[in-house]
Amino acid sequence: MRHLLLILGDQLDRDSAIFDGYDSEQDQLWMAESDHEITYVPSHKQRIVLFLSAMRHFRDELNEAGKAVAYHQLTQDRRKDRGKSFTDLLKRTLKTDKPEAIRVVLPGDFRVKQELEAVAQDHDVPIDFLPDLHFYATVNEFNKFAKGRKSLLLETFYRQMRKKHGILMNGSKPMGGQWNYDHDNREPLPKSGPRDLGRPTSFTPDDITREVMDLVEARYEDHPGTLEDFDLPVTPGQARRMLADFIRKHLPDFGWYEDAMWTDEPFLHHSRLSTSMNLKLLNPRECIQAALEAHQSDSAPLASVEGFIRQIVGWREFIRGVYWIKMPDYAEMNYLEHEASIPSFYWDGETDMQCIQQSIGHVLTHGYVHHIHRLMVLGNFALTLGVHPYSFHEWHMAMYLDAVDWVSLPNTLGMSQHGDGGVVGTKPYASTGNYINKMSNFCGNCPYDYKKSVGDDACPITTFYWDFLDRHYDRLQENSRMKLQLKHIENKRSSGEIEEIRQQAEQLRKSWQ
Repeated sequence: MRHLLLILGDQLDRDSAIFDGYDSEQDQLWMAESDHEITYVPSHKQRIVLFLSAMRHFRDELNEAGKAVAYHQLTQDRRKDRGKSFTDLLKRTLKTDKPEAIRVVLPGDFRVKQELEAVAQDHDVPIDFLPDLHFYATVNEFNKFAKGRKSLLLETFYRQMRKKHGILMNGSKPMGGQWNYDHDNREPLPKSGPRDLGRPTSFTPDDITREVMDLVEARYEDHPGTLEDFDLPVTPGQARRMLADFIRKHLPDFGWYEDAMWTDEPFLHHSRLSTSMNLKLLNPRECIQAALEAHQSDSAPLASVEGFIRQIVGWREFIRGVYWIKMPDYAEMNYLEHEASIPSFYWDGETDMQCIQQSIGHVLTHGYVHHIHRLMVLGNFALTLGVHPYSFHEWHMAMYLDAVDWVSLPNTLGMSQHGDGGVVGTKPYASTGNYINKMSNFCGNCPYDYKKSVGDDACPITTFYWDFLDRHYDRLQENSRMKLQLKHIENKRSSGEIEEIRQQAEQLRKSWQ
């Protein structure tokens, strides 16, 4: 054997660099389902089904195209496993097949990269990490962008990417005369609620997916979530159908309402394409091209198109770059020195706080909520409560179907929990219940008053917000964007109100830990 060509579970890309120079006479494609990758965090049942079903569909597609895959498949009987971890299986193959070299596209997880390097070294086999062609920017390109900068700003990077790739540009100027329509894309829904959204795009599980679902219920019955509503794309064709449906039905309203939330509405106008893109079933270039064509045909306004594109070629590429230039030290960062555990209701949704109950309920049912639920409800609460930032990341990895380490860690430890001290976000993303009341209808059905920080009916989010600012007052003084918020704390200290808030926050912490 010349090359053992590894295809990881989030690398289901038909245009992958792994196929460059592939020779079926000399090379072996290799894939493996791993119990360890499913259990090192207690993965949501739908997350397991998504990965394994998509992997098996990809394997079959390659086999039918004459690219034979050596595939290690889990069964319902654990006793038949040939190894618990990905590396256990790889070691067996290296001993029996003795390839001249290993080739693999750069993993989406630094841990996996280290494990592969260690196995290759132990077996004295060279390993070649290939570039991930799925992304617009390589790690080296992001390194060049970051070099010499005191701070990394998304907006600066985003504009460079737009210029380089000619996206939404009129020559050297941004289409419409401005780079960013974020200010226009923060509207709450009208008081009457969202328009009739119709049935979201869904896909009935086929025989392969049903087989995986049976496996999950047999082997991982104690994992969080439910399989009753699994309906996600597991093939490129299905992913493209979901993209087309989003462009036609939801992109026109996506911009205005991308930050809005509403009771019993898990998706609103969001695309749910992150799972397909992160497994590489769908190329981000396809998504951007479809959005551009919608604008050119006057089917979608510029603000919505720009907001959608910024999430992909801006934020998605930016956080991947941050991940690779900051790892492995990034995972250890804990700027605010938070040590609390994740409350139990993050796993089961059993709380009477309506915003938390709604958000966690959607996560348990669908393995998904959009970015405002993640950042300003679940992330906000964990931040102000004082949850350890890496623990929050591990919870996120377990519960979200679109979670891969490169995308989860900077979003959770960095943007959400401010554990990196401002590498990703320039300030802590914390708020009182007032923000949630503005952007949703949750507070009207809640037993707590979002305006109150003390008392039996005080909103825990509001209580913890003021307690958070008080606890970190000295540290946050260094942040120029926090001056107004800290002025409010000074007023509460001078009035004596802060002592009551501290006591209420401490009582709540004890009741959840």
